[in-house]
Amino acid sequence: MAELDMKHPVKVDENKTPTVDYAVGDVLSDIYIDPEKERAALRKFDIYVFPVSVIFIVLASLDRNNLGNARVFGLEEDLGLHDRQFGTINTLSSVCTILFELPWVLAVRHFGARAALGTAFISWSACTIGTAFITNYGQAIAVRMLLNTAEAGLAQGFAFLFSTIYPRELIGKRVMSTNLAQCISGAFGGLFAYGVQTMGTRNGLAAWRWLFIVEFCFTIFVGGIGWLFLPKAPETAWFLTAEEKETMCLRKQRDILHRGPDKFDRKWIKPALTDPFVWMIGLAFFTSSVAINGFGVFLPTIIQGLGFASLKVNYMTIPVYVLGAASLITQCYISDRFKRRGAVICGCCVPVAIGYLMAVGSANPNVGYAGMFVLVLGLYPISTLAVAWVTSNLAPDDKRSIGMPLAYSFANISNVVSSQLYPSGQGPRYIQGNAVSAGLTAVAGFLYGATWWFLWRRNAQKQKLLAEGATTNGKEGDQSLDSMYIL
Repeated sequence: MAELDMKHPVKVDENKTPTVDYAVGDVLSDIYIDPEKERAALRKFDIYVFPVSVIFIVLASLDRNNLGNARVFGLEEDLGLHDRQFGTINTLSSVCTILFELPWVLAVRHFGARAALGTAFISWSACTIGTAFITNYGQAIAVRMLLNTAEAGLAQGFAFLFSTIYPRELIGKRVMSTNLAQCISGAFGGLFAYGVQTMGTRNGLAAWRWLFIVEFCFTIFVGGIGWLFLPKAPETAWFLTAEEKETMCLRKQRDILHRGPDKFDRKWIKPALTDPFVWMIGLAFFTSSVAINGFGVFLPTIIQGLGFASLKVNYMTIPVYVLGAASLITQCYISDRFKRRGAVICGCCVPVAIGYLMAVGSANPNVGYAGMFVLVLGLYPISTLAVAWVTSNLAPDDKRSIGMPLAYSFANISNVVSSQLYPSGQGPRYIQGNAVSAGLTAVAGFLYGATWWFLWRRNAQKQKLLAEGATTNGKEGDQSLDSMYIL
């Protein structure tokens, strides 16, 4: 393996024309790294960091999903909520997610994952226990807005961290930690909520309050242990040997065109904000996320609205999430294996639309419940692969740290829509919410297709210039001739 002197970084022959690997989309560098040693270093991150990302997001998602379970337990009645007020709580909370997502990712970029994500962990834990003691509508809004502020950059912070660790074409299996965690928390949350519900009122506290108390205790213990495993930066991770740290430093030098320098450069702010790719995938992400956001918060409400008893609702959500997790893992492995994002995403839009239409088209609760199984086949892979798509195609790190959360913020804006789609007054079938989700998912399929065509055209233009002997197109980062977009 090549030696790396940190005072005299590895130099690449500037007179040699760069070679582009069109399958992966990277420049083939002169820096050689033993593949076995590279895989050994990356396996360490799979062992120590990937599980922590799942744990953190499971704990955060558990709280969001259990708000829906708490609604079934009687939260609305105890707080005196009516009609759209429950949805309004989610709407206002989503505003905080939209506003604070970018600052959190920039914090990960500047302070490191351990400091930034650890601060988020402590903050949202405090808000979780606070939810157990709210007594009115105003307190509910305040606590949930603070909680969403703390959780705003969690998923994207880990996605950004993964983009600094793993090769671009393999990031899908790691970014899936976000939605895999949502599936786990959905399944566990249903089982956990079912157990808490059977407790009934204890010590003057309703079951839905105990839901958040027990959740806080579990979060602070398990999450606290996970926090200790987070590194500040991939090249200095405490669990790596000296040789593995050297390997990660070499990777950073090899991928310098994709990563960029350590110090943040303000010149990338404008390219990130004006790149059409960011806005196109952001708009597509918005339309597809209405379905997933509504599903995550309101699945118990949907099933209850289909005519099933309250106690039965909680364990009926479990098999839906289990199937969703299995489909998510399968689709992400397929996408990484064939290095295709757009085609897989478009294909996943089909079952989501069909599933919601099944719930709209039939008053039979069994058909509606079956529709949940159909739509979950494509629900989680869409958002996972959309994040992987934008994360792996924006370069360098500075542009990615702005463009990625910007695109993802469109998905969170969809919370404003989805949280208003299932007001209690429109039960039991919530035809409007399910119909809107189906229609927007169909629109999303066309928008993701348009995004694929846009990147394909950019690649074609680059290939034409390279074929003509050009060595530069006057652009930097992902738009230069030094790399190709993953489609």
